[in-house]
Amino acid sequence: MPDALKPRLKPSTIAAHAAGAKDDETGGVVPAVHMATTFERGPDYSPLNAQNIYLRSHNENVRVAERLLSKLENAEDTLLFPSGMAAVAAVFRTVPNGASVLVQRQIYWGTTEWIRTFCARRGITLHEVEASDHAAFSEACAAHKPFLAWIETPSNPWLRITDIAASAKVAHDAGALLVVDSTAASPVLSNPLAHGADIVMHSATKGINGHSDVLAGSLSTATKAAAIWQEIMVDRNTAGAVLGPMEAWLLTRGMRTLPLRMREMSTNAMALATYLSDHPKVETVMYPGLETHPGHAIAARQMQGGYGGLMSFVVKGGAAEALRVTGRLQLFLRATSLGGVESLVEHRHTIEPHTGIPEGLLRLSVGIEDVDDLRDDLGQALGQ
Repeated sequence: MPDALKPRLKPSTIAAHAAGAKDDETGGVVPAVHMATTFERGPDYSPLNAQNIYLRSHNENVRVAERLLSKLENAEDTLLFPSGMAAVAAVFRTVPNGASVLVQRQIYWGTTEWIRTFCARRGITLHEVEASDHAAFSEACAAHKPFLAWIETPSNPWLRITDIAASAKVAHDAGALLVVDSTAASPVLSNPLAHGADIVMHSATKGINGHSDVLAGSLSTATKAAAIWQEIMVDRNTAGAVLGPMEAWLLTRGMRTLPLRMREMSTNAMALATYLSDHPKVETVMYPGLETHPGHAIAARQMQGGYGGLMSFVVKGGAAEALRVTGRLQLFLRATSLGGVESLVEHRHTIEPHTGIPEGLLRLSVGIEDVDDLRDDLGQALGQ
């Protein structure tokens, strides 16, 4: 059957079959790992395989993972990087000296800190705005005419929700590109390109990999021929910011269960958010699945199949009480990161004490354990 006549497969099917990847040479139902760093040429010195010249630019395992991510994102093209921050850097290196950029306030602190330093070094004017306030975002776009606007939704660790379609419109009206960090949602729960974003970024270390054993980042584009994408492609090649074959193979393996994992994480997180909302020792819960969340209606419109495994809550009593709770937790591991199959807890004020994070805020990355066990662990740690 011609591709055009094939029905559009659902994400779970695409992921389970790794977008059709297998080892044609041996008949293996999973792709092989190709570890070569260089590739042979023929007697006339033309490449034996035009796609394979040198590992820094070309590797089949990387292409397999990129094709799968493109399918899940409904993207024209995807590029993998050795970390999420490497992907962030690849985007911002396209910004001309002297230009301006608009960046959402109170997103992942590592992104913010790097962008601030980079812009100062390059003479780029940085404007930070609360993008979930659409009026403020619109006003900033119109006033500053940025080269690009960067948003993160759901945001980490505040779980703020930004309207992607509305943001894309005002950014484009101002002549800017819209880039969306969709790490917390993953391609299974949100497809920013379908809502008008130009590029979507992921720290693939998180939910996309899902097993806390691969460091990776990704960029996906709605338009492969776009000038910025061509520049990013050349930059990745010459700078050597490419993912290794083993990491790419592990990433593909992780993505094959991505829909299942995100479904279970979302279900567990929703149950825990509901439980914590009624707990007498909890001040507030930040989770877009709750109808009381200020961004719930937007999240319900631009996310599908759940609201993710990332959530935060503020313990009454400040830092001392929040740290007491983390110290008593037994199933939630005290560690940085999110999106893995195991549940994690982090006292964010310890990590970023000067960014306005409430001292009692605990960020949870909810995994795929039995939700009753997770609820019991939170209950005993908080004190009934």
